Amino acid sequence: MPVTDVQHDLENLTLTITADFAAPVSRIWQVYADPRQLEKVWGPPSHPATVVDHTLTPGSRTTYFMTGPDGEKYAGYWEITAVNEPTSFSFLDGFADADFNPNPDLPVSKNTYTFTEHDGGTRAVYVATFASAEGLQQVLDMGVVEGSTLAINQIDALIAS
Repeated sequence: MPVTDVQHDLENLTLTITADFAAPVSRIWQVYADPRQLEKVWGPPSHPATVVDHTLTPGSRTTYFMTGPDGEKYAGYWEITAVNEPTSFSFLDGFADADFNPNPDLPVSKNTYTFTEHDGGTRAVYVATFASAEGLQQVLDMGVVEGSTLAINQIDALIAS
């Protein structure tokens, strides 16, 4: 499994996930740059994602929804803040209503995804920073560690196909 470490730090308001892939940095970058590939790995297997809009450029907005096993839909968005192709990008990640309007009752995280060469493949470090310990705890209670781990672990099958 690609995910090798998960750390949440309520004091520093961060959730950090590290994963190693047997593929070059440019290939892992494509998983996140291409909306059709991204939707194969953004949600966990039980909640596949549909990416509606996605361009990995600063100032752009990605919109998506995940569909649960009973057909319920959970919308979200990214606001892309920085892109350094193919090694990193940063974005705000938030929950949304069905029309992709931000949900003010749920936390927004600042995310930086970094891809570096490691042991002939790629090490990905995913860091989410929250405005408060309560916001981080809220997503931890919602199962973000389990869901993110399941989602990221789908990347191996995608890059092998």
